Amino acid sequence: MLFNPMLSNVFTELALLSTPWHIALVALLSLLVGSFLNVVILRLPIMMFRGWKQECQSLEDDLPDHPALKDLNKPFNLVKPDSHCPTCHAPVKAWQNIPVISYILLRGRCGKCQTKISPRYPAVEIITAIMSAVLLVQFPWGWPLAAMLVFTWLLIAMSVIDIDHQILPDTLTLGLLWLGLLVNTQGLFTDLTSAVYGAAVGYGLLWSIFWIFKLLTGKDGMGFGDFKLLAALGAWLGLSAIPVIVLLSSIVGAVVGIAGIIILGRDRQLPIPFGPYLAMAGWIAALWGNQIVEWYLSTL
Repeated sequence: MLFNPMLSNVFTELALLSTPWHIALVALLSLLVGSFLNVVILRLPIMMFRGWKQECQSLEDDLPDHPALKDLNKPFNLVKPDSHCPTCHAPVKAWQNIPVISYILLRGRCGKCQTKISPRYPAVEIITAIMSAVLLVQFPWGWPLAAMLVFTWLLIAMSVIDIDHQILPDTLTLGLLWLGLLVNTQGLFTDLTSAVYGAAVGYGLLWSIFWIFKLLTGKDGMGFGDFKLLAALGAWLGLSAIPVIVLLSSIVGAVVGIAGIIILGRDRQLPIPFGPYLAMAGWIAALWGNQIVEWYLSTL
């Protein structure tokens, strides 16, 4: 077997814990992970933009206004510089970096200059904790749960990055794809053959839709990152999950898009990131895909 028997014993011992302990432990861990995801969400796109700017100076006018893009000689990655206020650059102290709690204690403002801190930071941490805890309802302690936690955390990071910048970094989408194929060599969620076909069909389906739409309208209907994300979801969940994911993401995307136009007065010409809808549909399919298919078939 690929997995270490000692780790399997650890999972067996953890399985003896009561369900409340399961939820509390995973929720606490996920709050910390959510805090790190905020770093990934903020810094990974900027790291990409810095690389693009170094390769092509003509991109300068299209990049966001961020200090890290003005001086390419200073290090900027997921570790450096240390966490700091983007306005006054005061370093974030350890007690100010506790997920959710620090935001409440600071009343949503920088401890030094009192600049308002975006509520999205605690929101990402709370959502990460809630979604991770929900996994315990469907998965017992073991490798499937551990793998699905990583799956969920990556989907959260990709979704928020896509909302912010309308990009899905290859680092995340391709990493998720290869990880899905790897875990299914052990048949964690589907057999390897179905995983390979799911990845190929997932990519090919959106690729085909993209080109049909482009030939008919002359416009790009979606980004290539969406192809890779659906391929990754297919690698994790198998070929049979692709129709469910596409249907769910299309319905949610249409509802949110129409609601944005009618309620918020959103310009219908503005592009809407499709990645978050794919990610949420993939997560739902991972937990309740079989039940959704069974319910649909029972209504026919």
